[in-house]
Amino acid sequence: MKKIILFEGDIETQGYFSRQMARELKKLGHEVFIYDLSKAWSSSSGLLRFIERGNTVVLAFNFHGMCQEVQFIDEQRQVYIWDDLQIPCFNILADHPYYYYKLLAQRPKIYTQLSIDLGHEAFMRRFFPEVDLGPFLPLAGTDLADAALDGHGTLPDAELKKGCPPISERRMDIVFTGNYASPRRFEKYITRIDEEYTAFYYEMIHDLLEHPQQTVEQVVERYMRREIEDLTENDLKETMQNITFIDLYVRYQLRGRAVQCLADSGLKVHVFGDKWKELKLSHPENLIDENSVYSVECLEKLRDAKLSLNVLPWFRAGGHDRIFNTMLAGAVLVTDSNPWLDRLLEDGKNCRIWSAGEIEALPGIAAGLLAEPDKMQYIADEGRKTAREHTWAARMKIFSDYLEHEWRG
Repeated sequence: MKKIILFEGDIETQGYFSRQMARELKKLGHEVFIYDLSKAWSSSSGLLRFIERGNTVVLAFNFHGMCQEVQFIDEQRQVYIWDDLQIPCFNILADHPYYYYKLLAQRPKIYTQLSIDLGHEAFMRRFFPEVDLGPFLPLAGTDLADAALDGHGTLPDAELKKGCPPISERRMDIVFTGNYASPRRFEKYITRIDEEYTAFYYEMIHDLLEHPQQTVEQVVERYMRREIEDLTENDLKETMQNITFIDLYVRYQLRGRAVQCLADSGLKVHVFGDKWKELKLSHPENLIDENSVYSVECLEKLRDAKLSLNVLPWFRAGGHDRIFNTMLAGAVLVTDSNPWLDRLLEDGKNCRIWSAGEIEALPGIAAGLLAEPDKMQYIADEGRKTAREHTWAARMKIFSDYLEHEWRG
């Protein structure tokens, strides 16, 4: 069994994911070392004792611990420890690859990328065929009883042992867990060149908002080919890294519209995340801003929710941890979908599905559920059964099997 290095101490969510993965990898027989990036001095000595040449790999998110951290560089030779010791590095990209062009150029010599969305995987095969790809590994959910084992939870063990509380005992009708940012924050990128470019960018944004089943890269390519007759693959590849503001603009616009539609219809919506005060509402009294919370606390809030809203980020062929966390917490998932999720989700059975192109239908869906507690309980129970196949335990079994039996690095 391999020795595996993971990271925490930088992005809170990624540290949380790493702790969940570490627990499951240990159960599978691996030795695990979690390097704390916020405590480089004390962590580095433990790291050096842990590494065993030829039997150690790195598993990280979004290149954290893998690129640019000075403690991993030999300053005299300008060589990363991972390259110097020939340690294979596996990297899970939790966002689209077009956010990571610079870091992809600095990737370790023995590098394998793991995708959370099949569309991201296809993008890599098309524009970065030189990069090795590992197994498809969507984000996963965590049962609160497991997450609390790492000491970050606030609920007493006796409460957790009771299992998920029934829908009828839950305090919050609707929750959304995730950050918000006003699309106005991205307007400086849209208007930075001239009026012609501004109109061009807004045309693409309007297209994506009207037809959200598309991906950003599909829309960008279509509009670029319309404007540039002899557009090359390399031109398109280079353009993609410069349109992330379109992704973010549309992502937060859709997220804001969904929450706005529910709150302005008279339904109370509890939001857990940053910057929700930037959302303009006709009925702000219906938005209960609970501020940002840690990942395990987020699970605790879901455990006290009847309905949990999900608005997919730009994933059109993968899942999201918010989906599976909701189901495992025993809340009713209200989500938009995609072809990959359509194989798992059954509208009216283990979730309620809404279309991102028909946000105005959301209040009716939510109000209809809240009026039928027995139906909500049935959907919640079925959702919990579905999500048991989509935990970090399941994902790490896939990774471990690949590492032990398929990888030929």
